[in-house]
Amino acid sequence: MRTPAAVAVAVLGLLAAACSGTADTTASGDAGKPGKITVAASDTECKVGAAELPAGTSTFAITNNGSKVTEFYVYAGGDRVMGEVENIVPGLTREVMVELPAGTYETACKPGMVGKGIRNPLKVTGEHKPLSEDAKLSEATASYKRYIKTQSETLLAKTQEFVDAVKAGDIDKAKQLYPVARTYWERIEPVAEIFGDLDPAIDARENDVEKGEEWTGFHRLEKDLWVKKDVSEDGPIADKLMTDIKTIVEKANEATISPLLLGNGAKGLLDEVATGKITGEEDRYSHTDLWDFDANLQGSKAAVQALRPVLEERDPALVKTLDEKFAAAEAALEAHRSGDGWKLHTDLSKDDLKKLSDVINALSEPISRIASTVSK
Repeated sequence: MRTPAAVAVAVLGLLAAACSGTADTTASGDAGKPGKITVAASDTECKVGAAELPAGTSTFAITNNGSKVTEFYVYAGGDRVMGEVENIVPGLTREVMVELPAGTYETACKPGMVGKGIRNPLKVTGEHKPLSEDAKLSEATASYKRYIKTQSETLLAKTQEFVDAVKAGDIDKAKQLYPVARTYWERIEPVAEIFGDLDPAIDARENDVEKGEEWTGFHRLEKDLWVKKDVSEDGPIADKLMTDIKTIVEKANEATISPLLLGNGAKGLLDEVATGKITGEEDRYSHTDLWDFDANLQGSKAAVQALRPVLEERDPALVKTLDEKFAAAEAALEAHRSGDGWKLHTDLSKDDLKKLSDVINALSEPISRIASTVSK
């Protein structure tokens, strides 16, 4: 779950490059290029340039003309996410490529990154050849689903251990298990985020929750463990977390995944690092952000590795660059290892955080080219 990038910038001022130099960021004048659907987002409006599209791959170029950080989603029935882009700061244009078969959908802008958003109907008509009909892309999604399955199995086990510790009132043990359980959650989040309200129920921060709604999930328990130092009344919250994790694992293992999700998901995980982990916004009470940083990096790498045979065939130079940038990011993070885990975010200097930000920004640029390479 992301927090608004504007907050991240205000806290540390490390993300200027991420907001202006990555390949998925386009100048507002480029948003009207043929084949792109422009979306003019503000604090009160979400003007989508088309209400009907041909089936196949479409690119949405979202410009945030408002004062709040926003998100853009394309939803199928039941709020199943077909494509998304988050942390669109005011004045920025970002793009997302989505594969849509014929059917009815909704687009949504979410000013402030909360709630159901400002929605518009979207109709997709006609025939198209799914990307997954390509044999190598089909094997890529199958490989990635095998990865999701193995991570999901461990997520279930480790979350159960964490929940049991919370319900037993064993605060020290629960604190030790918290970042471990979240490691497996963060690795599968590109798939987990597909399923409507389940992701925020599991991973929302207090400021992500609309007024009047109940705050649940990992971060609610994190605050009670580290700040309140009392989880005696958190049994129902812990039980709900376990139930939601079981539900999302079941759905993730059954989901049909578009090859584009791998490329978009790999980029999305790096965006999470830039806007939450490096800034300390993600695990603001426990300061265990580097566990999540590593999990996002490894989850992103797994998606790229699943696509590797396709990328090697279509753009071998991109594969070489990705290998180099992943190695650099992993090396920079490894400098902050502590035992079997990682240093706390509060133990890192501003210079440490700047170096980590730089390697993530450098990796984000080539990763942002994957979706267009896959859709060729």
